[in-house]
Amino acid sequence: MATISDVSYATNPASGSNDSAARLPQKVLGQQDFMKLLAVQFQMQDPMKPMEDTAFIAQTAQFTALENSTAMTNELVRLRQDQSRAVANSYLGNRVTVELADGTTATGAVSAVENAAAGPQLVVNGEKYSLSSVLRVEPGLISAPATVPLNGGA
Repeated sequence: MATISDVSYATNPASGSNDSAARLPQKVLGQQDFMKLLAVQFQMQDPMKPMEDTAFIAQTAQFTALENSTAMTNELVRLRQDQSRAVANSYLGNRVTVELADGTTATGAVSAVENAAAGPQLVVNGEKYSLSSVLRVEPGLISAPATVPLNGGA
């Protein structure tokens, strides 16, 4: 059976250099990489001891499970980001107490939510705070609705 170390890179006849040096390394093996490894495995197998179909099916199943796991992880990351934004938006207009870096607290109404790379930031008294710094949430000031005369003011 061929292993990754058995795979050699072709030399570019035009430049005489190795093509692998020009490629950037990938962090994750994809479906194309799996198919290439499988093709090399078939080419390099001993004709007297061919790969069993059960081994091929097991490798395919493992790859499919890995691919599904990666997709689920990506979806969970997106779900968590969406959930954080929803929680931050629910604080708009509410009075919050946040913990500062020095251990003291600040209190004020959430006037805005900004989306930053690290996650949503609550704007309280003109300063930005992460959701993890929130210690307490209180309802904001509830203003009475404007009254409109029923008879049109007459």
